[in-house]
Amino acid sequence: MFNLENYTYELPEDRIAFYPLKNREESKLLVYKEQQISESVFKDIQNFLPYGSILIFNNTRVVRARLIFHKETGAKIEIFCLEPEEGISNIGKSLNRKKSVKWQCLVGNASKWKSGRLQTEITVNGEKIKITAQRSKAGIEYSVVEFSWSPEEFSFGDILSSLGKIPLPPYIKREDEEEDSLRYQTVYADVNGSVAAPTSGLHFTDEVIKRIKEKNTEILPLTLHIGAGTFKPIGGNDITKHIMHQEFFSVSKEVIESIINKGKRQIVSTGTTTMRTLESLYYAGLEILYGKAQENYFLIEQWIPYNLQGEKIPVEISFKAIHEYMLKNKLDSLNGETRIIIVPGYEFKVVDILITNFHQPGSTLLLLVAAFIGEDWKKVYEYALNNNFRFLSYGDGSLLFKK
Repeated sequence: MFNLENYTYELPEDRIAFYPLKNREESKLLVYKEQQISESVFKDIQNFLPYGSILIFNNTRVVRARLIFHKETGAKIEIFCLEPEEGISNIGKSLNRKKSVKWQCLVGNASKWKSGRLQTEITVNGEKIKITAQRSKAGIEYSVVEFSWSPEEFSFGDILSSLGKIPLPPYIKREDEEEDSLRYQTVYADVNGSVAAPTSGLHFTDEVIKRIKEKNTEILPLTLHIGAGTFKPIGGNDITKHIMHQEFFSVSKEVIESIINKGKRQIVSTGTTTMRTLESLYYAGLEILYGKAQENYFLIEQWIPYNLQGEKIPVEISFKAIHEYMLKNKLDSLNGETRIIIVPGYEFKVVDILITNFHQPGSTLLLLVAAFIGEDWKKVYEYALNNNFRFLSYGDGSLLFKK
């Protein structure tokens, strides 16, 4: 049994960053390398990256997924859109859909909305849009809500952009403000679909990226749409009973080729979501090699790395299999869903260096860090707590070299 009590710590509320810094790149940066800790500022991160690295980031864009409706009685109903009813692989299509959509949602104050339709009205470019919400299914964890609107020429993405609120993490105990629409988004966000930000990327500015490139670093994007499950606490002390959430990923042929041809260059993952995607790719390659790939879409299950513990197929062979598969099937990107969980004992296949923030006690994200740098995670977090680092999504960053 995996005991979660070994992966927790005391996080005082005053160490949680409830607001972002004025300047993204002024965040503090903790550097862990060869079991030594040093401190810097994020704007100087290029000084610590190996020359000629490959830095990969998650270009997902946070959608304004929180919608507020009011019943005729005045009761406030909050609807948090998680993913389309037909599945997370259809996020892009659903956001572009017109007239009506059905989404899996969390409903706040649900006891006040047992039946009937909710309505509201917004104005977009001088045109009034009437929006209706109706629960079609009420489940234990989520409800299915059908949204419809008129005029019908607007997309659901347009509706969310105009009506929705930024879905700040539950531990940021305040309403979203205008500043959050800009700051809870990376400067390279490009593909709509997440309900949480890839927060390690919030420290980057165009100037930081320019300085990293000057060190002959190749910078490449991939996409993983982050779901609300990223905040789901682990129930009990036995991690083996935790059900990891599924998230959609899309990786270009260029990323696959760079990893195949990396030589002695090191792979730098910007964030845990990028890491989970890159590590999942190895197992997608194994599915191809084992003849298990189906319909150009991959599903990487939670415990597959541990069931294949000791797998000796080299990373290069796995990624070459992906590349050949993409060429054969004329694919520009490899798409799929991953439920992979990275905990101590995991054998890293792809990532050498991790850029990440400081995570909640007992979370799957902290377990990932512990897997990457071993028991020294305690030393890193103790240093951060004792040296005024800011924690969680709007907090400071760290640069961790694999132990």
